[in-house]
Amino acid sequence: MTKLTLDLHPIFRSDRDIDRALRNIVFEAVRTKADLVEIIPGKGTGKLKKRVLAFLNQQQIKKLYRRVETDSDNTGTVFVHFVDRQ
Repeated sequence: MTKLTLDLHPIFRSDRDIDRALRNIVFEAVRTKADLVEIIPGKGTGKLKKRVLAFLNQQQIKKLYRRVETDSDNTGTVFVHFVDRQ
């Protein structure tokens, strides 16, 4: 299984950098046929996680992946599945 990881902690203050990083990791996953992308917005107030989920919910982005999952044990992580495994 191929997994890519994006940690947003270093760029959490820059909206432009956040959008660019999210877009790059999604397109990289499609290009490399990755199975999973792990996005780490951190726990904090939840504002960054909401921004990540809103980005992933955009129509042009949503059609590129299969499903999004948030970790019930670690609320600071979002998993984006590009391939469904049974």
